[in-house]
Amino acid sequence: MKVAYYPGCVAKGGAPELYRSVKLILEPLGIEPTELFDAACTGAGVLTERNPLLADALNARTFAMAERRDMPVLTICSTCTGTMLACNARLQDEGNRARVNELLAPERYTYNGTTVIKHLLWMLVEDVGLERVAQLVKRPLRGLRAAPFYGCYLIRPSSLVGDEHPDRDLYLERLISTLGAEPVKYEGARKCCGFPVITMNRAAGLRMTGRNIQDAKEHGADLMVTPCPLCHLNLDGQQAEASQALGTPLGVPILHLPQLIALAFGHSPAEVGLGHHVVPAQGPLGRLLQAAAAGAS
Repeated sequence: MKVAYYPGCVAKGGAPELYRSVKLILEPLGIEPTELFDAACTGAGVLTERNPLLADALNARTFAMAERRDMPVLTICSTCTGTMLACNARLQDEGNRARVNELLAPERYTYNGTTVIKHLLWMLVEDVGLERVAQLVKRPLRGLRAAPFYGCYLIRPSSLVGDEHPDRDLYLERLISTLGAEPVKYEGARKCCGFPVITMNRAAGLRMTGRNIQDAKEHGADLMVTPCPLCHLNLDGQQAEASQALGTPLGVPILHLPQLIALAFGHSPAEVGLGHHVVPAQGPLGRLLQAAAAGAS
């Protein structure tokens, strides 16, 4: 399966362990990526709010790159996915698309509105199939209790992400089970991580972050796993302050989804970049890997 690969900004900057882990799993899964090195940021957040036309033009340029190749866009960031889906929906209007194409003309890009955008999680379940994923598992993650954390953009608004596949809000649990781990059920799995709030009300945002982590911990999670690097930056990087805001210790490792997959495929903690995390993940995963090694010997 050939895809136009859009890793986004965070995986190329703040979370290189995510970018590295994705590289480890795509080829075995039968996904052939053509990375869109010349693509720009989606403009999520401030740019989209300040200048929607510019944000649409930036995304339409990326879509046009994929359209030329007749490939879907593969994303590994929920925020990028949500921003792109909203933009692509606006670009289905011929008038909007015509205005954007005028801006793209100097670079000789034209977008015709046909590009499909898919997050890696969706592609794994809907295109690759969980049976294929299961066949690639060399180190089943048995005994590991993993709490899924969807964040916002992969499950809402339903008009963009859920009409054709209303069960996408269960994909993480299914994938965690396929890898041999036990998905943890807890209320915070589908709540906001607090990242957008922190920039406006840091105290409230940190409490949101902390409550989600605490919820997962109280339900027995060894770690949390997320398909969004922005959620990861918040849940991992802000966890110490979130713990102080709640007045309770947390200490829950946060993994990127591709890291968990790569570990189950047999890769080492060093290969998937576990050492880059703020909250150490070697505890529960170290015990798991030791047990797997002892079983293999």
